[in-house]
Amino acid sequence: MVIDRDLLQTIISIKELDELESFFDEILTSGELADLSLRWKLLQDLHSGMTQRKISEKYGISLCKITRGSKILKKENSVVNKILAHKILGKK
Repeated sequence: MVIDRDLLQTIISIKELDELESFFDEILTSGELADLSLRWKLLQDLHSGMTQRKISEKYGISLCKITRGSKILKKENSVVNKILAHKILGKK
């Protein structure tokens, strides 16, 4: 599936965090929001070096879900990897 570019342009045009939160709350179901948030959390945990088993225990999810995240981080030129590395450097 290809993401609608107009949607992406709309998302990057929203500058206020509260407004962006409301936008996602309006267009996504609570389940979709929970899935998206969980995916982001497990990607952060994987990037920080937490084992897949620990992540599975932490969130009560299957290793299959975590493996997808692991594959994302192993992909050459992963945007997620770049973002997470930048976040870590910004905290130092």
